[in-house]
Amino acid sequence: MTWKNTAERWGPVSQLLHWLIVLLILGLGAVGLVMTEMRNSPDKIQVYLLHKSFGLTVLALIALRLLWRLYAGAPKPVPGTPHWQERIASLTHAAMYALVVAIPISGWVLNSAAGFPLRWFGLFNLPAIADKSKALHEVAVEVHEWLFWTLIAVALMHAAAAIYHHVFQHDATLARMLPRGWLRVPTPIAKERRDVV
Repeated sequence: MTWKNTAERWGPVSQLLHWLIVLLILGLGAVGLVMTEMRNSPDKIQVYLLHKSFGLTVLALIALRLLWRLYAGAPKPVPGTPHWQERIASLTHAAMYALVVAIPISGWVLNSAAGFPLRWFGLFNLPAIADKSKALHEVAVEVHEWLFWTLIAVALMHAAAAIYHHVFQHDATLARMLPRGWLRVPTPIAKERRDVV
């Protein structure tokens, strides 16, 4: 078994990073929507601290994923995919990478503008990347939220496209981002028989 990506599918390292980042973002989004409604308390402070720490973790993981992709390459498009679909997929991936980087950075900016220290799971402090500013903090909060909702919209389109390819195109687009054997991809012969029936 190779850890790197092949021409046909994503390797286990890319798969692990992909799904780990997806789960973390879903969790961060859910917590982010709830924590602002919490009453002021030590619990709320703890939730905010964890939200920030996991956000920084996503930033580190996406940097790792980009470096791994540079090293391990990426699979070729699934045979038979129209060029316009390849182009949309490339643009969608680029947008998601940019958003997943921008969201934690905007959170870092809003934390810095609020004048709060930024600690990663209580282990060490990270430097402020902006001066304390109420106006900047308010803008950063809005930007952080809008970036999140934009990511959700783009990610839903990405997921819908993968499901469409699996259910209607019967190709390996979705299966190659999952461990072998998790999804059965119809063979061309089986597909032809189904089309005839």
